[in-house]
Amino acid sequence: MDAEPELVFSDLGQKIDSDGKTVEVEIYRMDNDERWCLEVTDEFGNSSVWEDTFATDVEALDEVNTAIREETIDSFIGPADGQSEGEWK
Repeated sequence: MDAEPELVFSDLGQKIDSDGKTVEVEIYRMDNDERWCLEVTDEFGNSSVWEDTFATDVEALDEVNTAIREETIDSFIGPADGQSEGEWK
């Protein structure tokens, strides 16, 4: 039986602070995939996952930094009950 692929996390994952708020950025891929996924989680456990994947982890980090700069960090902060999941292009 084949082993299931494991997640590989980029060293570029980090916390980003802006306007007194913090989000956790995770950049990861399956060990059998070349493309990177991007996910942002707020302090309440709300998660925003990009639908598109990225050729490099650097591209993924650039994308989230641009989104926070253009849309503000508030666009990644959901309700305090942690029941919201968003999707990004």
